[in-house]
Amino acid sequence: MEIYVDYAHRADELRALPVEDLVRFVLEAEEMPESTEVSVSFVTDEAIAALNEEFRGKAGPTDVLSFECDGADDAFDEALLPPDGATGAACDELPFELGDVVIAPDVARRQTDLYGTTFEGEVTLLLVHGLLHLAGFDHIADDEAEEMEAREREILGLWADAGHEGVRHVRDDTIRARGEH
Repeated sequence: MEIYVDYAHRADELRALPVEDLVRFVLEAEEMPESTEVSVSFVTDEAIAALNEEFRGKAGPTDVLSFECDGADDAFDEALLPPDGATGAACDELPFELGDVVIAPDVARRQTDLYGTTFEGEVTLLLVHGLLHLAGFDHIADDEAEEMEAREREILGLWADAGHEGVRHVRDDTIRARGEH
């Protein structure tokens, strides 16, 4: 898996977090192909507000945005087959560009007080949330939201069990309270 992280904002704080490990953990949990490529960018409030306005028609900064490339629901297995019909290793070498996750760490910092979380916990939740969007989850309809929230809780619990106890509390009460992202 290729994971590209751009620490354009709050680099010192964010480099201390296991961002790449978490991305890999979520992608593996969602059974993405080994050839998956994804990028994560940490940007200013102004930068995410501009993206939020341009792509969602909403004013002001949001906490996380996801931009899908090769969709998780796309028939990438068939689409990536080489012309000669080869399978296996030849297919694994072709990139599957899942997409981009953009996070506003200043919004995350403000949300720590609002939701009683830590900066690490907040960034972790936002990253999981954004990656699940790229993996095909959504929260527009209530049943979709319940499914996505359950998966967020499950992944956060597994991540905590894997030695990241500092995020265990995030999955309990704060996911549903978030509303629309």
